[in-house]
Parts: sequence; structure tokens; C-alpha cells
Amino acid sequence: MTGPLRHPVEARVVIIGAGVVGCSLADELTARGWRRVTVLDQGPLPAPGGSTSHAPGLVFQTSPSKTMTEFAAYTVRKFGSLDVDGQPCFDPVGGLEIATTEARWADLHRKAGLAASWGVRGELLDPQQCKKLWPMLDESRVLGGFHTPDDGLARAVPACRAQMARAERHGARFLGRHTVTGIERAAGRVTGVVTDRGVFPADHVVCAAGFWGPVIGALAGVDVPLLPLAHQYATTAPLPELAGLDDPHRAATAAAPAAGRPILRFQDRDLYFREHVDATGGRLGIGSYAHRPLPVDPFTVPAFDDAPVMPSSLPFTPEDFAPSWRDSVALLPALGASRVADGFNGVFSFTPDGMPLLGEARTLRGFWLAEAVWVTHSAGVAKAMAEWLTDGRPTLDLHACDLTRFEDAQRSPAYVAERGAQSFVEVYDVIHPLQPPEHPRPLRTSPFYPRQQELGAYFLEAGGWERPHWYEANAPLAEGLHLPERDAWSARHWSPIAAAEAAATRERVALYDMTPLRRLEVTGPGALDFLQRMTTNQLAKKPGAVTYTLLLDEAGGIRSDLTVARLAPDHFQIGANSPADLDWLHRHAPADVQVRDVTSGTCCVGVWGPLARDLVQPLTRDDFSHAAFGYFKARRTHLGHVPVTALRVSYVGELGWELYTTADLGLRLWDTLWEAGREHGAIAAGRSAFNSLRLEKGYRAWGHDMTTEHHPYEAGLAFAVRPEKGDFVGRSALTGLAERTAARRLACLTLDDPAAHVLGHEPVLVDGNPVGHVTSAAYGYTLGRCVAYAWLPAAVAVPGTAVHLAYFGAKLAATVAQEPLYDPKMTRLRR
Repeated sequence: MTGPLRHPVEARVVIIGAGVVGCSLADELTARGWRRVTVLDQGPLPAPGGSTSHAPGLVFQTSPSKTMTEFAAYTVRKFGSLDVDGQPCFDPVGGLEIATTEARWADLHRKAGLAASWGVRGELLDPQQCKKLWPMLDESRVLGGFHTPDDGLARAVPACRAQMARAERHGARFLGRHTVTGIERAAGRVTGVVTDRGVFPADHVVCAAGFWGPVIGALAGVDVPLLPLAHQYATTAPLPELAGLDDPHRAATAAAPAAGRPILRFQDRDLYFREHVDATGGRLGIGSYAHRPLPVDPFTVPAFDDAPVMPSSLPFTPEDFAPSWRDSVALLPALGASRVADGFNGVFSFTPDGMPLLGEARTLRGFWLAEAVWVTHSAGVAKAMAEWLTDGRPTLDLHACDLTRFEDAQRSPAYVAERGAQSFVEVYDVIHPLQPPEHPRPLRTSPFYPRQQELGAYFLEAGGWERPHWYEANAPLAEGLHLPERDAWSARHWSPIAAAEAAATRERVALYDMTPLRRLEVTGPGALDFLQRMTTNQLAKKPGAVTYTLLLDEAGGIRSDLTVARLAPDHFQIGANSPADLDWLHRHAPADVQVRDVTSGTCCVGVWGPLARDLVQPLTRDDFSHAAFGYFKARRTHLGHVPVTALRVSYVGELGWELYTTADLGLRLWDTLWEAGREHGAIAAGRSAFNSLRLEKGYRAWGHDMTTEHHPYEAGLAFAVRPEKGDFVGRSALTGLAERTAARRLACLTLDDPAAHVLGHEPVLVDGNPVGHVTSAAYGYTLGRCVAYAWLPAAVAVPGTAVHLAYFGAKLAATVAQEPLYDPKMTRLRR
């Protein structure tokens, strides 16, 4: 199905939900010239009773996700410009996160690095400085804090009012007391919204219903993988310590501030604190994530008029809050003379990975989700959604929020419930970038899983797949290696065995489980023309050719990178990245082309190393010599008893093949290769070694090193773009662009100290100032030092330039390097 990338301003849009997301979206759409915008809500306006109506309004901008930080930063800017009746919609009181454990204090140093990477002002403070900002603190318990002066409190309901008023002036209408009872559709597209007060025709329907999202999704036949959970919030009796306007931070706010002191986060006990200033004086609001998960069935939540207070506000459960009150008193001793005066359990949404659900439904065109969005990110999300609707693409990379990101195996109600509850538990936890969720596991396993277990595989998880990162069976190979000692953070989910596996790959041969690599099959009379139009490189090659190419959006941003093997004139196998690739190809495929995901029914072993040919050749009657089976070629053959599709490609920089077969024959393939590899010293190797080897070779990882925010020339991928082949999506946007004119570049860095490590997202400093950030990083065992890729201004991304990387407060010297670092003449791949 082919759809336009740009929608007409005459489009009729119905937004379901008049909370802060729905109101923000109506404002953003009408500001872009769209006038036929209707916002519906079942409750009364402007506070219809959803999560917005009770939100405490905390806006902390810094996140491990650049996208989420950008969302929050826009929310701060926008709400800071809004007022209602002379009162601001945002109080820039700042934020203060305090550490009472060494682990948290280290994490605040990491967070300071993230803030610098994403352009958020922040400063690490000692206990005395924290005490000045929050005099109630028991500073003897505090090791330090991280102060972000531009964070603050959003007044969500006034922000809704301000944006409603502006959107209405531009033609939008807001209708409260309209309960949605159905979603009309025809020919796979949405056509209207049915309510208890009539039908509203629509070309686009945006579900911004908050924790009612699954209810609206069910009416549309679209699953919405989120779990509503109750979160405890209590307010104290008036506190003398908060009375008056003598605080200097309070004096800088508006005439009638909602608070004065910074928002205080005590994440070691899953708590936050904010002031409430009203006619009774100063009270303290306390939010807790320390209690047991309290899931809520959105299908049973009463309507506004039937709820005791409001639908999103459930009765307070004092027994759940009791431990949090004790922890609060320990940190703020003055609370010992006070009490909890009021409280409620407020309902809001969690997804299996804690990220929002944004985008157009795969199964119903024109039906969009803007779900699981907190006030913190609301205006930023609305801006991105408005861009998506009006221009066909958001300016920010949204792949981590795209609702298509979840695999089918991750969309069951049981999975969503289990992982959603875990997301709640981990809101304030220190999460390592490699840390996998604990349950439910194992979920997806390759056919090789039994053998991997026998070899003592250390599994991490991605996309539901169990992925070996190293094998304990290789521990003897690591004995005697002299590796730099790692700090506690970089040593997590790592083993020196990875170095031994990397060395074995470079010196002999190793088997890598590549089954989680997404495989798509594109067939039909129009397959070649379709793929030529969708991708950047020349695919009009003879069957047996393999081509690295890119999927771009209309603006030239990199949606994905693909490896395309032409197996027959009308049959292509594609190595892709995510379910979004399948969705993108599906929505553009003409009637004579079929696109199918074959990942689950197949499997893959990567056989790489200088002895790869010695291992594979005796197993087949076909000629696997370089002359007969060259680099970036494909062939169907048999290895022993197993039919395979062999692709001569390598993402570790060594001779070898990706060998594909059906899942039922996977174990036989592994055993065949394993037995044949014994005489060559073959080992099984994991993702930890793989990542090190691919960075030494300079291979990019989509979603980490480049996204839709980058074009191919600045990402160093000009070789994959062939404008002369004819038109393709994004081609016109690349006109006039070149590597030499790129204002920024993805650059290769090596750390000067062989003992230094970084993991990714660290700021790159020149003269002490942030100029870019690291994308991917790993220790290069072949090179004997850490390798990092980073986005830098072109003037800095020059080989030989000296920079520093900020890592847990330390400044590590690094140098921009000429890439690729390993085998620049490609001699090891082409032999």
C-alpha cells in the first residue's frame, strides 16, 4: 500500500483525549495551518480527569535517550512561554538529584555527562551546596547532588487551557463530555470516530487517551501495548520550614509561584519531593515508586461522573506508603513533626521498555498513537507528531518510540503486563546500558540455544532474543591475557573472555549466532523496481550479488541500512534492523510485490576468520574459493546434509560467510560446522567480541551511529548512494550534499590511554566545552585501546585532532583517527 509522505492541510483530524498531549498536539497542528482539528474527551474540560489532571508536573530534562531529552527541552521552552490569567505554565525552580550511596553518586557523574552531551545545563554539588538549595536536608546522609537549574514544574492543566485557547483561535474545537464508542474504518483506513453524541468524520485519528489508550485501540482493532499503573502521591500538612518567601530561588519565580525550591529527587529510595505553595502556606508533595506495582485495568476505570474524585485518582493506600514516609523523614528530619495530610494513587501509563508509543498503526492507516507520554515530554511529543502528520516525518529520530518497535512476541497481554510492571519498578534504578530485563526469559531462542547453553553462554537480551555475549567454555583462552583493569561500570556484563574470542576470530575462525538479524523476503515481478525506488544503492545486478544500501526518508535521513542479496531475478533476501523496516516497505509496496518477514522460520551462523574457508570448503561440493565465490556474493548450496543460503559478507573484518537455513535444520547446521571446525581450533564467539571487531573495522550500527537525523554523506556512507541510478526516496534531498561539505561528521576516535574505557553517550570536549557526543564504543582488542565513534563538527572531525571524553567526571584524552583502523586495504576480506 502506497501512501503520501505529505498530507493536505484540508485533512480532518480527530484527537481523542484532551489531556496535555492532546491539547499540545491541537496547538501544534493549528500552528502549522491545519484548521479541521477536533479534540474529544469523555470528561469535562479543561480538566477531564485523566493523568494530566493530577500530574505533579515534574520536568527533568536529562535522559539516556537524546530524543527524550529533546522532548523535555521543548516542553520547557514552550510551557515557559505560556501563561494563563497572568500565571506562568512553567516554574523554572530547577532540579536537584541527591546521592546517598556510592553507586548513585557515580551515576550522577554519568548523568552530568549525559546532560553535557545533550546540551542541558547541570552542575555536580557537594553536600553543603545541596543543603543550601534544600535546607531541610540531613546533609550527613548526602554524598553529593546534581543540580539542573533549567528544570522545573509544569502546570499541566493551565498549559492545556493556554494551548486550547490558542488552538481554538486557529480553528480547532474542543468537545468535552463526548465518550468514544467506536472507530469507523473502510479499506484499511480510518474514516471517523463514533461518540455517544454523534459521528465525527476523520482522515486521521490520534489516540492521546493516556491510560485509556488500550480501550480506544480495541475499538480500532489496534493493540496498544501499555500497562496503566497507580503511583502514590502524598502531601504533608503545612510546614513552617516552607513558609514565607525568603528563599532566593522562590523570589526569582512569578508572583504566585507553585513552588520555590528545586524539585528534589531521592532516587536511592524511589522518592521525589516538590513544594506546594498556597493560601495555607507551604506543603510538601511526596511521590513514591517504592511500593509494589499496582496495575489498573483501563476497561474497568469508571467515567468522570462515576468516580469518587476523578477517574485517574484512586484511593490512597497508606500501608504501601509507610516505608516511603520513614525514608522521607530520615532524609528530611523536619517531617518527623508533620504527617501525611492527603494522598491518592494516581494512574498513568507504562510500556514494556518505558518509552512512549508514537506513530501510525500498522494495521489501520490514519490511526495514530501518542500514548504513554508524561507531562515531562508532552509538548515535545506533540511537536514531533504534528511534524509527522503535516510533513510526513518528524525532525527528531523516533525509532526508540515508534509503536512498530515491538516484535509480535512482545505484544502479548502477559508480556506487556510483566514488562510494564518492571518498567515502573525501575523508574529510578541505575540501569546499565547492557542490562537486560529479567523476565520473561528466555522468550526467543535460536535453534543453537541448547549448544550455547552447553558452552556456558552468558546471555543478554534484545528484541526478545537471547544473545550470547561470550562463552565460559572459552575461559582457558583468556588465561594469561594482559588486559587493562576495568572500572566497575565498564566491567558490568563484560568478561575478558571477549578478548580471547576476538583474538580467535582474527587468528583462526569463530562461529557467531546471527539469527536475531532481521530477515525479509521481497518477491514478485516488480521486486527490483520497488527496491530500486526505496533504497540508495544500485541493485540492478545479476542474481548472486549482495549490496549494502540505505533506506532514506523524504528528507534524506537514514531510516535504516540493509544488506540485499539478489537470489533470483524476482527474489531478494534483505538483512534489516527493526519491525519499522518491514512496516515502511509494506506501506510502499505495489500490488505485484510481496514483502515477508522470515526471521522466525530461519536462522544464521556467521563463520568468520582467516580459516573460515578451510572449515567450510570440505563440507560442500561447490567452489568457495575467492575466484569462484567473491566478496559480497550469494549462493545457494549444501553444507553436509543442510541446504543453506551463503552470503560472503563479514561485519568483523575477516574472511567468511553468513550461512542461512531453516529453523528446523539449524541445530544440524551448527553441529556440522562445529565438528568440521575442531581441527581448525574453531570456537563459538559472542556479541561482545563482535562489537569490538566491527568498530575496529569502522562498520556503523543503525540506531546507534546514525538515524533519521543524519544523512549518508555526514555518516561516512557515500559509497552506498548512487544518484545516477535514477530516482529513489530521499534522492532529491541529497542534491548538493557531499562529504566535503558536511557541517558535521561521524568520526572515529581512539583513546590515548590504553587502559581507558567509555561505553557510549559521553560528551566530546574541546577546550573543556562539549562539541559532540559518542555513539558507539568498545575496547579494540586487536588495537590495544578503546575505539569510539562520535558526532563532531567537521572542523573537529579531522584525523589527528586532540579531544577529551568526559567519563564519570574524568576527562579522557582521545584523538580523531583515520578510518578504518583495521585492514584499510581490505586484504583480509578479499582472499
